[in-house]
Amino acid sequence: MRLHGIRRRGVRLMLAGVLAGVLLPTAATQAEAAAARTYTVWQWNVAGNTIHGGSTTDGMVDQAAASVVNRDADFAGFNELCQGQYNALVSELRTKGWPADPQNFARFEPSRQAGNSSVCNGEAFGNGLFSKRPLGAAARITLPDDGTAEKRNLLCAPLADGIATRFCTTHITTNQSFNVAQLESVRQKLEGYHTAGETVLIAGDFNAQPHYGRLNSFYAPSLDVPNNSNNTGAYRELDDNDTGNCLGYGEWTADGTPDATPPCGGKAKIDLIFARESALAGPYSEDSLAISTSCTGVPACSDHRTVIGTVTVN
Repeated sequence: MRLHGIRRRGVRLMLAGVLAGVLLPTAATQAEAAAARTYTVWQWNVAGNTIHGGSTTDGMVDQAAASVVNRDADFAGFNELCQGQYNALVSELRTKGWPADPQNFARFEPSRQAGNSSVCNGEAFGNGLFSKRPLGAAARITLPDDGTAEKRNLLCAPLADGIATRFCTTHITTNQSFNVAQLESVRQKLEGYHTAGETVLIAGDFNAQPHYGRLNSFYAPSLDVPNNSNNTGAYRELDDNDTGNCLGYGEWTADGTPDATPPCGGKAKIDLIFARESALAGPYSEDSLAISTSCTGVPACSDHRTVIGTVTVN
């Protein structure tokens, strides 16, 4: 009986060892995935056609690449980018040694296809996405059609490291009849990624100011201040806690006359960076940079400011 008991204990120990060998890597992987990590997100609507006419040599590409590197960005989103400018950014960022994998760090999705000589000198035009770390397969989601020649999209790609972080960029229509539908399409996609266990960061030109009712479904109810209230969503915008720049709203990002007066006056903020509130694991902040006037042949390098946000997430 004693020998039999020893054998049974030996079998149990052996099985425990086998199970430990199977379970421990999984537990370690889960712990790694859940660990807090801090990302810097860089975003710019470059007006690549309207202001630059598709040029890759007037200084915009050089300035953008230098800023991405100097700001030590983890992700960069571009709106209104011509295909040639995207290709030039890929080359310039490679030259500067920014991506960990020079062959797998950038994605592009046209909102206007190539072939129209009046747009980007006949090149495609759309959204660009860049990552310091290698990317997985991109998702390219067409948004509800606003009836114009530009077919708006949401461009997303996950990191390839298995920690379930995904970065997205989008450029929502200015057409008020379709702006809400496109915003809702984006929001639902973000929620789908969350349900699938992913942490998503999104940056882009939303063509909606933070205090507009159509963004109430984005902002979380925890943001309840005079400049931004009645919120029902699940996200925080990385500039919504800045007490020095219109609390709940943030710094302006778009030059020109706003569609509606911002709550603190001045110019409009429509370029936004969102993170889901449930994913926040530390502080977050955001700044918009003054628009450069050093591009050659044009009054300014864009009609939008570059926006840079930093956030810690699980």
